[in-house]
Amino acid sequence: MSVERIAVIGAGTMGHGIAQVAARAGFQTVLCDVGDELVAAALARIRAGLEKGVERGKVEPGEVETTLARLATSTSLTAAAAEADLIIEAIPEDMAVKRDLFARLETAAPPAALLATNTSSLSVATIAAVLADPGRLLGMHFFNPVHAMKLVEIVTHEANPAAAVETAVAVAERLGKTAIVVKDVPGFATSRLGVLLGLEAMRMLEQGVASARDIDTAMVLGYRHPMGPLELTDLVGLDVRLAIAEYLHEELGEAFRPPEVLRRLVDEGKLGKKSGEGFYKW
Repeated sequence: MSVERIAVIGAGTMGHGIAQVAARAGFQTVLCDVGDELVAAALARIRAGLEKGVERGKVEPGEVETTLARLATSTSLTAAAAEADLIIEAIPEDMAVKRDLFARLETAAPPAALLATNTSSLSVATIAAVLADPGRLLGMHFFNPVHAMKLVEIVTHEANPAAAVETAVAVAERLGKTAIVVKDVPGFATSRLGVLLGLEAMRMLEQGVASARDIDTAMVLGYRHPMGPLELTDLVGLDVRLAIAEYLHEELGEAFRPPEVLRRLVDEGKLGKKSGEGFYKW
């Protein structure tokens, strides 16, 4: 499969990040969401991110405008999907909503277009089951912040042909990422390990083992993690982590039971960096 045109559905944190790296890598890209304000805000964040990259010497000055020239926005799912070779979904972690979206994409997209979900934990096969051809959908799990994180987790299920997997890997590599291929099991490889570490850090905080900062410092300096599990949870979003933990608890058992501190903070609206407070104040 040849991919030159990518549509990204969902202009939130992950969606606008994926669109940014796709356009910068040379793909003709369209970013789609339900309202003009949402896509305009996402486009502004992309411009700001690129300009910040210039300040840091990570982006060449001329790349800002050339990247933006490859990036269109749309509030029409049909229009965004119409000419795409690859469509990447980056909407909230809700199985019913994702299945409904892909049912609509199947009719809106060209028959040969590859479909991908950015889900971090939900069953890709279950999402794909809504399609007449489930094999055309696989997982492409990106990490936040997309422009900086080098990994893409390609999640495969039994219906995927080898060509689909090879195409997804090739796209990830063109985006400057390293791709790993994993089977469609709850939590895949990354969420299963990462969420478990984060939940145990929360339990340690509840038990008064150490402060949030000291727990994180233990992993940064003792295990060379780039950031601690609690700071990472703030970056991902406590509400996102809670939804993933609830799903993995149901699928994999007690090790993934969400700690009370996580539920309490989410109930209080303390969702991490995006709300200004989580385990830390931002």
